Amino acid sequence: MSDSSDSMVMTNATHDELGLGLKPWLVCFSAALFFFYEFIQMNMFSAIDPDLMRAFAIDAQQLGYLSAVYFYANVIFLFFAGSILDRFSTRLVILISLSVCVVGTFAFSQAHNYYLAASFRFFTGIGSAFCFLSCIRLASRWFPAKRMALVSGLIVTMAMTGGMVAQTPLALLVDHAGWRQALVYDAGLGLLILIIIFFNVKDYPASQASQNYEEHKFLSELGYWRSFKLAYLRLQNWLCGIYSSLLNLAIFLLGAIWGSLYLMQIHHFSHEQATYPTSLIFTGTILGAPIVGWLSDKIGRRKPLMILGAILSLILVLLVIYAPNLSLLSYSLLFFLLGLTTSTQVISYPTVNESNPKMITATAVSVVSLCCISGGAIFQPLFGWLMDLSHDSTVVAGVHVYSLHDYHMGLAILPIAFLVALLAALLVKETRCQAQH
Repeated sequence: MSDSSDSMVMTNATHDELGLGLKPWLVCFSAALFFFYEFIQMNMFSAIDPDLMRAFAIDAQQLGYLSAVYFYANVIFLFFAGSILDRFSTRLVILISLSVCVVGTFAFSQAHNYYLAASFRFFTGIGSAFCFLSCIRLASRWFPAKRMALVSGLIVTMAMTGGMVAQTPLALLVDHAGWRQALVYDAGLGLLILIIIFFNVKDYPASQASQNYEEHKFLSELGYWRSFKLAYLRLQNWLCGIYSSLLNLAIFLLGAIWGSLYLMQIHHFSHEQATYPTSLIFTGTILGAPIVGWLSDKIGRRKPLMILGAILSLILVLLVIYAPNLSLLSYSLLFFLLGLTTSTQVISYPTVNESNPKMITATAVSVVSLCCISGGAIFQPLFGWLMDLSHDSTVVAGVHVYSLHDYHMGLAILPIAFLVALLAALLVKETRCQAQH
């Protein structure tokens, strides 16, 4: 009886470890709800930017800084997040960081001073530095390498669903309840997710306890700076980070903050109508990320899809910027396709996972996350600064109104970014979906 029980436990553990049972999916996608929640916080300005301009009497550049301070916090804390996750309980780190995000979101909803609001936005960004890294670390423990691209794609799909919720659904809630009350509800959603994670997330399968002990022992002997250098001095990690960061700018610039305002002010769509295309850029990524991940695993290659994604994204963004007199349906289709093609950025994560020793997974992936978040921190305020360069200071109902030329100045960032992303993809070393260490 004892032998039979032991055999059954070992079989279940093996199935869990291989990602064949329900447990790995429950663990990883409960944790991915944190990523879902953070993408709501990251992208919510698209739905509330006119309200914020009125509430704090600010222009495009100031709005860009208010959004970007979230990314500044990410950049600062990402330097430590990887090493913290490699050395401490992933579950505990998630619970603490999500709690910080929820408090920051609620406090932001109550702020009546621009600088105080920026401080709370920064506070929210601190917690979110840990969300994606924790998901990838859990996935690397609960799933085999051959499934990492698919699982990474599905995790990103969860995040993009949050980004989509931050568009039309949040805009409708803001129209109904006001932006402050909408963010109070947002904080309540964070509390619910915190409870789900508390009951479902475990650090690793029971069968990996001894392996986890050995990895921590090795990391302790290796030391922080040596493990940091292993990850941060590897060119492959930076090439993947640059690629992912620059393709993500479609989300950070069009989806998160400027897309709906551009469609409202230049193409004269209503607030609700303008959120349809920005929602669809997230929908495209929601569908594209798991498809691209599955296809990459299926063909056993990483580079070809990365190169193709950069080329198609460049073509599409040129149409978004320069094609004249398009209908709402045409913009919706273009934004959807742009989300679909830029979803190839998810391939960066399994590529980095395969290019580095397993015990520094979170630290290595933090290089990609650092690049991505730096993109938002740098280019959101830069976009606003470029628009303000030739702005004639026209203000209507407390909202700054910009011309087509102003928007073209800011949007020029995207085609340049996609060209650089293409170059990075060409330089990445192919892993053939196999661990290199």
